[in-house]
Amino acid sequence: MMSIFAVEGNQFVLDGEPIRIISGAIHYFRVVPEYWQDRLMKLKACGFNTVETYVPWNFHEPHEGQFNFEGMADIVKFIEIAGELGLHVIVRPSPYICAEWEFGGMPAWLLADPGMRLRCFHQPFLDKIDAYFDVLLPKLVPLLCTNGGPIFAMQIENEYGSYGNDVQYLEYLKESKIKRGIDVLLFTSDGPEDFMLQGGMVPGVLETVNFGSRPKEAFDELRIYQPEGPIMCMEYWNGWFDHWFGQHHIRDTADVAKVFDEMLAMDASVNFYMFHGGTNFGFWSGANDDGIKYMPTITSYDYDVAINESGDVTEKFYAVRDVVAKYVELGPLELPEPIKKKAYGQVNMSQHASLFESLDKLSTPVQRTCPDPMEMLGQNSGFILYTTRISGPRKETELNLQNVHDRAQIFVNGEFKGVVERWNKDAKPISFSIPSEGAQLSVLVENMGRINYGPYLRDMKGITEGIRFGAQFLYHWTIHTLPLEDLSKLEYASSEAKHEGQPAFYKGTFRVDETADTFLELKGWNKGVAYINGFNLGRYWEMVGPQKTLYIPGPLLRKGENELVLFELHGAKESVVTLGDSAILG
Repeated sequence: MMSIFAVEGNQFVLDGEPIRIISGAIHYFRVVPEYWQDRLMKLKACGFNTVETYVPWNFHEPHEGQFNFEGMADIVKFIEIAGELGLHVIVRPSPYICAEWEFGGMPAWLLADPGMRLRCFHQPFLDKIDAYFDVLLPKLVPLLCTNGGPIFAMQIENEYGSYGNDVQYLEYLKESKIKRGIDVLLFTSDGPEDFMLQGGMVPGVLETVNFGSRPKEAFDELRIYQPEGPIMCMEYWNGWFDHWFGQHHIRDTADVAKVFDEMLAMDASVNFYMFHGGTNFGFWSGANDDGIKYMPTITSYDYDVAINESGDVTEKFYAVRDVVAKYVELGPLELPEPIKKKAYGQVNMSQHASLFESLDKLSTPVQRTCPDPMEMLGQNSGFILYTTRISGPRKETELNLQNVHDRAQIFVNGEFKGVVERWNKDAKPISFSIPSEGAQLSVLVENMGRINYGPYLRDMKGITEGIRFGAQFLYHWTIHTLPLEDLSKLEYASSEAKHEGQPAFYKGTFRVDETADTFLELKGWNKGVAYINGFNLGRYWEMVGPQKTLYIPGPLLRKGENELVLFELHGAKESVVTLGDSAILG
């Protein structure tokens, strides 16, 4: 049955009746599909009537013209489940989403065009968006409330005023949605600052504001620019995300409930960012850069909110529900059965495959004059290996990587010489001599996530300018792209060796009688990427934290034998990991 969601005066109305939106963000792309229903049922049990989700373009079009809407990318299924539970849905399918997600949701292949201009009225950029919208939006049209579905509002772009002031671009995005059949309420959202509201608003389109505290100030600022219309906090930051090297963020529960109560008392609508954070599986976590330092985001997106990373209700859930109950009549609390957690104990990572000895199983080398970045080679994420020869003899000389993005390990004739990190500008330079017969230089670069917010979005990965030995640029490189999407061809040998400083794959197997959620603890390991039964769980960095475990959802396990693989960059103290029953996030 079709329905109309609209703005009348200072209220939202659904089919002519006033409605207050109490919404929470759950990102389908951060949760395994088997758990979508569980998370959505918990949102509804908290008294919420709406779920909000971003749509990451790069998740659905990882390579230009190749679309994915299956498994974790099955946005239609996620929205259908929400609708079956009686929830309304807000969709935010901007070309850009931020979300602490790799490149703010934009696909890395955009950067293969050196003339590409992002997030503005630049026709080549708009053409790529149109091609994406031609595939995405027809999937959403049948799910609009005007067609009997649960989607009742859609965002035009995301926090655009924080980035630019191109209203022509925003108008283009608005029209591009309308002409593809999007006839539900459209809105924008921005921070409650003058320049943000001036840059991000579209004439005749509802503006909402994003903040974590001081709601009266925020809504007063909105009222200057939008004297009439419902007031809504589109992102109520009731928790926060973490960077490597940083602390695990926690926000006081009583304060979260108090600010939420203040908003409801003002007759505002609210969307919790996040309600359930989930996980940056694979290489999907983004990064921040304030112009001084590059700060990559961790794998967990727990966010310290109502439902934690592994789906458990927290004290925030109950505190928030108590606030809702002051304004909405709630029935008895009905939660789905808790999801089982199990400690499967130790796994002996007894099989080993050296990266350098496995290159032909993982990559086809290309020859380039310069050490070109990933995007120029059609690569999105993972690692890239640059190899060349330096003639000799040469006395001890500094190696200079001009703009390494983001972390490089240096090897001379296979011997580890040190690490160059984008964020560590004061590190002691790496220097070495070259014998008369010359030497092979290998530089393994890790992409730690493209910047997802602010003015430095154009974030090429790998070596972005060149490599010098002293004053002399080095040319003629053999390059191996290592996206590490398929490790099935690797050949392992038994190994108890520690392989200090050498990147290698370690494999262990363990048996499971009953599948349940578990947590991979990597004590004694250094830095790398973990895979369970071929699924990329994400990065670990035991030596810096704050995160010390990786979440493994039960549906990724199978009864009987399971395979765990670690791509470890620096070797381990001992080749053992532990599967425990709780998270250690710092």
